[in-house]
Amino acid sequence: MWTEVKHAAAEAVLDAGGTITHHHAVGRMHRPQYDRQRPELFADALRSAKRAVDPDGLLNPGVLIDP
Repeated sequence: MWTEVKHAAAEAVLDAGGTITHHHAVGRMHRPQYDRQRPELFADALRSAKRAVDPDGLLNPGVLIDP
């Protein structure tokens, strides 16, 4: 039940024009809403940066972008 309530609350925040990132980290629980909010150009830049600094994909795989 907690997961359903958390998801509904996060969706309500986005629907009301809020941001899922605010001053906290995104994490796996907020990934669906983060994907809706994040511009694809930023995701492309993040993928490129991650490939440069974490070529083996060891740091937080699948949290902000797919591995």
